[in-house]
Amino acid sequence: MKFLIINGPNINMLGIREPAIYGKTDYAALLAMIASHAEQIGVTAECYQSNSEGALIDRLQQAYFEGVDGIVFNPGGYTHTSIALLDAVKSIMIPTVEVHISDLSEREDFRQVSYIRAVCVSSVIGEGPAGYLHAMDFLKTYISERRDDA
Repeated sequence: MKFLIINGPNINMLGIREPAIYGKTDYAALLAMIASHAEQIGVTAECYQSNSEGALIDRLQQAYFEGVDGIVFNPGGYTHTSIALLDAVKSIMIPTVEVHISDLSEREDFRQVSYIRAVCVSSVIGEGPAGYLHAMDFLKTYISERRDDA
């Protein structure tokens, strides 16, 4: 099973950007956690990060042609602004889990809107970096169950 872990704007600044909100785990440590967990649960996980909306759309579309089984997606600030990312996820039809490190329900009013959530099979919010691992576990079960039903 092949997963793509996509991170949007400013996620590469983890550990530096607002540690009171996002924690002290830096991006390299997050990538190491994801790689270790992927090995533990027997999946392949590729990580990708971009601060550019167009690059994120391109990577989502590329995932379709690569046969990616599931996507863990933290769109960062684009969560609240990008219908284009919603359309990209919708068009590729790959099971996607929305992830956010912070608890959006405790943040600014504009962060209460998630355009992407409507096309995701689940959302993991406010669990810190461990939310990525939870999302991977969810996807593995979700995809396995769908294959068993087919």
